Amino acid sequence: MPAVFRTACQNGPLPHRTAQRRTAGRRRLAAAAVLAGVLPAAGCGGPAPHHEGDGHSPSPGTTQAAAARALPGMPPVLNPRDLYAADRPNKLSPVVKDFPSLVYVPNTESDTVSVIDPKTYKVTHTIPVGRQPQHVVPSWDLKTLWVNNDLGNTLTAIDPATGKKGRTVDTHDPYNLYFTPNGKYAVVMASKDRQLVFRDPKTMKVRKTLAADCAGVNHADFSADGRYFIVSCEFSGDLLKVDTERMRILAKQRLPRDGAMPQDVKISPDGRTWYVADMASDGVWVLNGDRFTTPRLLHTGKGTHGLYVSRDSRTMYITNREEGSISLLDFRTGRLVGKWHIRGGGSPDMGGISADGKVLWLSGRYDAEVYAIDTRNGRTLAKIPVGRGPHGLAVYPQPGRYSLGHTGIFR
Repeated sequence: MPAVFRTACQNGPLPHRTAQRRTAGRRRLAAAAVLAGVLPAAGCGGPAPHHEGDGHSPSPGTTQAAAARALPGMPPVLNPRDLYAADRPNKLSPVVKDFPSLVYVPNTESDTVSVIDPKTYKVTHTIPVGRQPQHVVPSWDLKTLWVNNDLGNTLTAIDPATGKKGRTVDTHDPYNLYFTPNGKYAVVMASKDRQLVFRDPKTMKVRKTLAADCAGVNHADFSADGRYFIVSCEFSGDLLKVDTERMRILAKQRLPRDGAMPQDVKISPDGRTWYVADMASDGVWVLNGDRFTTPRLLHTGKGTHGLYVSRDSRTMYITNREEGSISLLDFRTGRLVGKWHIRGGGSPDMGGISADGKVLWLSGRYDAEVYAIDTRNGRTLAKIPVGRGPHGLAVYPQPGRYSLGHTGIFR
C-alpha cells in the first residue's frame, strides 16, 4: 500500500469539520485507493443468520466449553454467560484501585497526550510523546499505559499511578496494540507494514512477525476461550481470523460491500456474535466468529467507528463519527434501541467508559475536543478542548482483571 495513501487516510491532516467536506474527503480517499489497488471489489454471498434470543443465555459450543478448551495460561472466565462479568461498576483490581482517575487523550497532530481530570472536566497537564500518537493502551498486567507513536516508531510508557511519562521503547509502526488473553504476547498492529508483530509484553522485543496479507490492520478482539482473534483491515475491507497460540492466520474474508473500511471489533457478552464497525458502510457488520460466516450489515449512522460495552453488559455504544452521534444496540435482541447526538455537533471517535459506568468518554477527532456523555440519558456533559486530532483515548483505571489492549478491553 503506498505510504502516501495511508498517511492521508489514517495518519495525515484530518478532514474539515463540516460533514460535506468529511464525506467528500472519504470519497476522494476511496477513489485513490481503487487506483492504488487496495480497496476490494464487490463481495458475494448472502447475509449470515442473526441470533436474536437471550444474549445472556449460555452459548452452546462457545462459552460453556470455553473453560475446558481455553488458551493455556488464560485466567478462567468468571461467567460463561458474560465475558464482561469482571467489568462491573467500580470493580477495580487491587493493582489499580489506588491509581488516580484520569482520561488520557493522544493528539495525533500535536504529538502530545492531554490528561483530563474527569471530576473537573479540565486538562491537568500535557505530555509530549512521539510522532503521531494514535492510541493509549493499558498493558495486560494493568500497570502501564502505552502510547502508540505510529509514525515515530516508538511506544511511550505512562505510569498510571502518577500520570507521568516513563520510558520510550523503539517499536516499528505501532498503529495499535493488543495483548493475548494469557498475557504471553503483545500484538502490534503494524498497519503500514501489513504485519501482526508478536512481542514480549514487557520489553517489546519481537517474538514473531506474521504477514497480514491485507491492507491497514487496525483493530481486534478475542474469542471467549482466547484461542483466536478477529482483525479488521481498514484499507482492503478484509477480516482476518488468527490462531492466538500458533500465531498464524486461520481464515480471511472480504466484507461483502465495495469500499468497506472496517474499524473497531467487539465480541458480544455471550461470546456468540461479533460486531465490526465500518466507517464507509455506515454501520456494523454482524457475524458468527466461530464459523467465520459471511456477515450482514446493520446500519447505525455515518462514519461508524468505535464500539463500547456498558458496565451491565446489556448495551453497546456505537460511535458515528461523521454525524456526531452514538447508536445504542441491545445485546439481548441484537437491535438498535436509540441514538444520542453530541450537543452542538461533533466527531465522536474512540474512547472508554468511566469506572462507575455513568460517563462515556469519546475523542472528537475532527474538532480538537473530548466529549463526556451521560450514559443514563445521552446528555452531553462537557466538551473539553485538547490538542489537534484526538484519537484513541483511554479512561483509567477501569474495572477488570486484565487488559486485552486497544483503549481498554478488560475481562
